[in-house]
Amino acid sequence: MKYEVKNAPLPVLICRLEPGEAVECQKGAMSWMTPTMEMETGLGSGGGNGLLGALGKMAKSAVTGESIFRNKYTAAGGPGEIAFASTFPGDIICFDVTNSHIVAQKSAYLANTIGVEMEIFFQKKIGAGIFGGEGFIMQRFTGKGMVFLEINGGIVEYNLAPGQSMLIDTGYLAAMEASCAMDIQTVKGVGNMVLGGEGLFNTKVTGPGRIWLQTMPANILAKAVQPYIITGT
Repeated sequence: MKYEVKNAPLPVLICRLEPGEAVECQKGAMSWMTPTMEMETGLGSGGGNGLLGALGKMAKSAVTGESIFRNKYTAAGGPGEIAFASTFPGDIICFDVTNSHIVAQKSAYLANTIGVEMEIFFQKKIGAGIFGGEGFIMQRFTGKGMVFLEINGGIVEYNLAPGQSMLIDTGYLAAMEASCAMDIQTVKGVGNMVLGGEGLFNTKVTGPGRIWLQTMPANILAKAVQPYIITGT
């Protein structure tokens, strides 16, 4: 399969498949496709098969807030093309999980090739999830193949060396390699906490591994436009 990301900051992922190749996505993610693409709705990859696997996927869906179902698109009538447009202004990153797993915020998932498994990732330190702003529950992608993730705003990538850390404000961490560790760090100084406007905690991510930061988290954009929205009250 060949793929490309076009037209950021309103990006679209375009996949070109050979006969028999398939791609999987969240329900409702498809934007357009050629008539050669055949859709099949199921429970998606990961979590095992049978009743226990189905129950596991239902539990994962309930926790993450995503649909339990995935749509699988196969190039059945010859070569095919399918597109997945981002749901938010920003960009799309393409990551091969074959040799390195990735952990991402819940809203980041867009699509994946067959062979990629998605599972719930719980922060080992509860404080990192409760106070860090990235959520106690994230998503971990493993297996073999490509996963495609939505990033809010622009992308800034860092490759952290072992022991090297980055302090990140709430919502700006989009994804990290699973080799990284996440914790929280309290903002130093009472005056800084009260008057600095940066909150009480920052997310601390320590290498080794790559991290992807997003320049316009959805919550920051919502806060910026809120004064200009007419509520009708």
